[in-house]
Amino acid sequence: MYNPQIETFIKVADAGSFNKAAEELYITPTAVIKQINLLESSLDLVLFERTHRGLILTNAGKSLYQDAKYIIGYCKDSVVRAKNAMSEGENIIRIGSSPTTPAQLLMQMWPKIQEQCPDIKFEIVPFENTPENAKEILANLGKNIDIIGGIFDDTMLKLRKCEGLQLSREPFCCAVSIHHKLAQKDKLQISDLYGENLMLMHRGWSNYVDQLRDDIWQNHTQIHIVDFDFYNMSIFNRCENTNDVLLAILGWANVHPLLKVIPVEWEYSIPYGLLHSMTPSENVRRVLDAAKNIVKTK
Repeated sequence: MYNPQIETFIKVADAGSFNKAAEELYITPTAVIKQINLLESSLDLVLFERTHRGLILTNAGKSLYQDAKYIIGYCKDSVVRAKNAMSEGENIIRIGSSPTTPAQLLMQMWPKIQEQCPDIKFEIVPFENTPENAKEILANLGKNIDIIGGIFDDTMLKLRKCEGLQLSREPFCCAVSIHHKLAQKDKLQISDLYGENLMLMHRGWSNYVDQLRDDIWQNHTQIHIVDFDFYNMSIFNRCENTNDVLLAILGWANVHPLLKVIPVEWEYSIPYGLLHSMTPSENVRRVLDAAKNIVKTK
């Protein structure tokens, strides 16, 4: 519905360099530069100033950036609305899916859910996991997406204005590059992390992460904690590129092909389950009740 070079332009603007944008897009820097050159040529605009410190948006680039973000968001929403209109009258549950909120666990449960809800179908709705999307989607569950599978706690639910049905407790693990020395191990002791940079979400995001953080600060000062702001593809790329260690869960083992997720001998874990609206629809409530019954009978 729009020139895909626009998405590349936004990636470059956000990253501030062709190389970083190429990493996030999984293409070569040359391909990114070619797309930007073609876009500038077709629009007869100069979008970036190339400096030794990186790329800086021109005034024209800033204007296009704001409008392009709106256009892409509107196009994606229009497709969702069209699909919703097409499926009116059908009992469809829309399941959001991103690399850090995969739908596999719910899909494993789906045959048993359908035994209890034979008339309900599901539809996978992929989305890009950005801070802006997380805030918008979770606060509006039931509008374009009904359910998302992911980790959570009360702090996050309150912040994002949604509810969560716990299905399991997921032990905290560590993700490392397959070239990291720790990648040779199948299980880690906390002492294996001594001398390493351990990337943790900033304080206040989850009380479960903060409990681990406090334990490390008080009892394992040999571990250097590095804060970051959000779990997305960029942070997994950063883990692989910098040789740092990233706090993760086993469900993210397939997020990045060059990372290995390794269990750790500690007692720290976090709830995993289904995120849903504070006022779920009748069909969503039926699915949630079915999921509860399945968990109880395990």
